[in-house]
Amino acid sequence: MRPALKRLLLSASLPLAMVLVAFPSGAQASAPSLCAQATAEQPLNLEAPTLTPGPEITAAAAIATESTGDYRHRLRSTPLGWARLDRWCVWVEPAASTGPAALWDGRWHRAVQAALATWALLVPITVVDDPAQAQIRVERRRPPLQEINGRLRASHGRSLLRLLRVQRHGQWRLEPQVLVLIGPGQAEAALQATALHELGHAVGLWGHSDRPGDALAAVPGGSPVLAPSDRDRRTLIWLSQQATRFGRPEDPLSTPGSRQ
Repeated sequence: MRPALKRLLLSASLPLAMVLVAFPSGAQASAPSLCAQATAEQPLNLEAPTLTPGPEITAAAAIATESTGDYRHRLRSTPLGWARLDRWCVWVEPAASTGPAALWDGRWHRAVQAALATWALLVPITVVDDPAQAQIRVERRRPPLQEINGRLRASHGRSLLRLLRVQRHGQWRLEPQVLVLIGPGQAEAALQATALHELGHAVGLWGHSDRPGDALAAVPGGSPVLAPSDRDRRTLIWLSQQATRFGRPEDPLSTPGSRQ
């Protein structure tokens, strides 16, 4: 498995720090609270599946949606709404600095950073050093085998979503938490394409495009996709405009467990 309305081009060698300063200072103001270390977590045990298909739409509506140049009708929501945040805090597993693993870890790390940098142009992202501060955690390990149609299938990447109540700075809030697994061992361009796809899921694009040129394509094309397409961008813009309960401080008078 693998908004800015205008096309943005990014060199894979562009340092991530240069991307993060592109956001207005006002947008950075909420980062310290949102990226504070979590002092408590409560998994939400929901009866419904974590991800549910969107509302049924007619063929005519699907055609109309396609005319907008995005794939919003292919996205899936959660029982609590769209799993999105106004800002994401991301932790990436560090690369080994010495020893035999340094070369391969460095390749993996460069590819993940390049993919993260392209999404950081489209959605506010803060990179953190402590995984307890993050809603998205990227780890360097191959995903476990997954059963599909009665057969076990291997994959190079996978994103796993949980819904939590999290306490940061003494305030409870609902948060999506995503574990992104990117297996090592691919060529660097393939690693970057895998990371781009999985990070797209992580920032809220829980669904697949039907076109191979999109980062969230269900079936990749012959060449690795190294940057979000116009359709990826338009879909992310649409998602960013949808109301969400996630990331908002709860009423201080509410008690733990009082929210559905």
